[in-house]
Amino acid sequence: MKFRSLVLAAAAVSSVGVAVVLFQRHAVPAPPPHAPLLRPDDRLLVGKGERIYQVRCAVCHGANLEGQADWREPDVNGLMPAPPHDESGHTWHHPDEQLFKLTKLGIAKAAGLKDYKTAMPAFEGVLSDEDIVAVLSFIKSRWPASVREKHDRINAQYEAAKTQP
Repeated sequence: MKFRSLVLAAAAVSSVGVAVVLFQRHAVPAPPPHAPLLRPDDRLLVGKGERIYQVRCAVCHGANLEGQADWREPDVNGLMPAPPHDESGHTWHHPDEQLFKLTKLGIAKAAGLKDYKTAMPAFEGVLSDEDIVAVLSFIKSRWPASVREKHDRINAQYEAAKTQP
């Protein structure tokens, strides 16, 4: 009886070991430290982001990322209209991490603006982190190469500043 229990225990340990090896072979590798969060060249992710954008964002920010008219001035309710997310707007002026936080937490919370009023909802609990990255990756994928390069430099400067004492 002890021998049988020992054999079963050894088989169980072997199965776990095989499962770990198989998982490691198929696991998605972690991105290198300070890798950009957005992946505008990942076609599957961008496609997912476009679908989510059209459902969740286009009603305010426009189907073509054009934003609302007079987006720099408060509307009659005192709310800021939705800005464009194309190259004419200011979205690309923010590093990936800030764009992610603004989308997930909402502008007021992410920017620490206690009394800031906006129609922009926080998407925490509505969209997963991966969905938010997908939407932002879609937006970045639509920028001209020159703007994407500028945005990449902004990301690099932001990451460098975080490591400064």
